[in-house]
Formats: sequence, C-alpha cells, structure tokens
Amino acid sequence: MSDVEWRVVVADDEPAARRGVRQLLAAFPDFGVVDECRDGREVLATLERKKPDVLFLDIQMPEIDGFEVIRRRTSQRMPAVVFLTAYDQFAIRAFEAEALDYLVKPVGELRFAATMERLRRRLRLGAASPPDEAIVVPEARGAIVLALREIDWIEAAGNYSRLWTGDRNHLLRESLGQLEERVGRHGFARAHRRALVRIAGVRALRWADDGEMVALLSCGATVPISRRRRAEFAAAVRNRGI
Repeated sequence: MSDVEWRVVVADDEPAARRGVRQLLAAFPDFGVVDECRDGREVLATLERKKPDVLFLDIQMPEIDGFEVIRRRTSQRMPAVVFLTAYDQFAIRAFEAEALDYLVKPVGELRFAATMERLRRRLRLGAASPPDEAIVVPEARGAIVLALREIDWIEAAGNYSRLWTGDRNHLLRESLGQLEERVGRHGFARAHRRALVRIAGVRALRWADDGEMVALLSCGATVPISRRRRAEFAAAVRNRGI
C-alpha cells in the first residue's frame, strides 16, 4: 500500500460486485482499496474517516442509495465518483450529480481501463488539450477546410459521411468508422451506429417522449443516443475538458 498514489473506496451491497472491482483494480497498482462499504450509511462514515480520492459507488443500496449519499455529503465534499449499476436509466441523473463516470455491470476490462484513464487525468488536475485539427472536404470548386471545433456532429451516408456545421452540411467520401479513428481523440463520441457528436457542443441530455435519450446541441440539432451508448456518452459529456 506504500506505493499507492490514490486511495479507493468500493461501495456495493453485493460482495461479488465489490470483489469484481477489486479484481479489475489489480491492474492499476497506483490505485489501492482502503475500504469497502455495503450501504449508504457505511459510505458516509467511511468518507469522513478515510477521505479517499476515488469512490466506486453502487446506485441501488439499502436505506440510502448512491444519489442520496451525494446529496447528504454534497458534491463539493465528494471524492471522484464512479457510479456502478446494473441499469442504464440513471445515466442522466449520474451526469447531473457530477459523477466522473457511469459503469453498467458487468464491467468489461476495456471499459474499466478507459475509466481509470479518466480518473488519472482528473486526479492529476487535467492534461494538455489535444492540438486543433481540421478536415479537408473536396468540393466541385476546390475544397473547404473545417476545423474540428466547427463541426457539430457527423452522420453516416453510405460510404460517405455528412459533416454538420450549424444548418449546413458537407459530404466527405470517408466512412463514419474511418472518421471516428481520426476525430475520436479530439472530443467526438459515438451517439449511435450512424452518428458522431462533438462533446463540447452538447448543451443538454434529455429523455424524449418515446423514452429514448437525446443530445441537444448548441447548434439546435437533436441527436438520439442509442441504449448501448447511453452510459458512456453521458460520462463523456460530464467529463468534457478533463
């Protein structure tokens, strides 16, 4: 434990879930578990006593749930919070509660590793922003250079991709998958199978009348978020700029 850089508390009423987080954390020796909790009351007492840097927090626990823990202690006095849950419908509430990430059980190793990288960036008080880049879109009369910060979202159009800047769009002969490899590290996230969204341009996340999550963009567009992308997309919005 002497080599541990950051202290972790794991809170879940299921022993198997706590054990699973410990096993995943074993690959990250700079993080060390200093305590485990079975319910919200234990969490509140442990936060006061152990003062951890990170809290893996189950949402549905006996008596006091994860959201109530944050409400009672206040967001300002919480460590970095990663929510754990078996359900995806709490993603927006987790975003509003200022959680760093939202993991849906069972958690895969790759998804967990992405969370740990976010935690490192947060705990190290941020990293340098990626360089500004641009996409050159050939047109009939030459080409247009679009800085990535100008693009609001990108949608698939067969073997092409349609780049939206406000109410204008530009067609690029490149698949959405190819574009994702280029822009994913510069603040774009997959919203659903046919759309990428610039996270900095998301104004709000909302539930539509049909029960689906949608992203409201600063440009006025509305982009649906697929069920399998909800938790990861909401976490990306919450952690923009980290």
